[in-house]
Amino acid sequence: MGTYADAITLLMAFFVLFFSISKVDLDVMDEVAKGMSSAISKEERETKQETLKKNIKDVVYSEGAEEVVKIASDAQGSITLELDGGAFFKAASAELMEQAIPVLEGIFQEINSDLYLNFNIIAEGHTDDDPISTPRYPSNWELSSNRASTVVRFFISNGMKKNRLRAIGYADTQPKLPNRDASGAPIPDNMIANRRIILRINRQPIYEEIRLPKFRRKEGDKKSNKTQIN
Repeated sequence: MGTYADAITLLMAFFVLFFSISKVDLDVMDEVAKGMSSAISKEERETKQETLKKNIKDVVYSEGAEEVVKIASDAQGSITLELDGGAFFKAASAELMEQAIPVLEGIFQEINSDLYLNFNIIAEGHTDDDPISTPRYPSNWELSSNRASTVVRFFISNGMKKNRLRAIGYADTQPKLPNRDASGAPIPDNMIANRRIILRINRQPIYEEIRLPKFRRKEGDKKSNKTQIN
């Protein structure tokens, strides 16, 4: 009997060990599968973004606009298009120049194709530090915001969904280069470079689900208050 009991014990131990090893292997395989899936997804995402970047670059070159549209990537991995303010807008205005329209149309066609509908666009308006004061643009805040909004409205008017877009005006708070030298004198070339629109194109959601604020008191409390008032 002792030998039989020992055999049964060893057999049970074997199955426990076998099950444990199998479970570890399954867990490892699951982690490996997740890692491979994540890597493939990231590679597909990066490939799609690089393709979009190349296509936009082709549009810019075909329009002869490579000197006024600079294409790069930022630290967050977004595609960035830097549009020269003087080439795209009339002086001290948010009205588009005619020469800018074909370029924006070409960029729109690429971003709005079925392949890139999950990409979103943030338009940033930037100015130099030369003050502006007109009835329409009391300051550089209004000018930069209106220029960014003009690009956004252009895309919307051509059929892009509103929830893919955002417009931000920074005025002269984020200069690309110093507007003035150490003595305070303006540096004209730098000021020209600072008047720009930056389009940031990425797959990050712009708008999150909004939670509407509510009163803390319950409906019953309101009725009770009404009763007391009456």
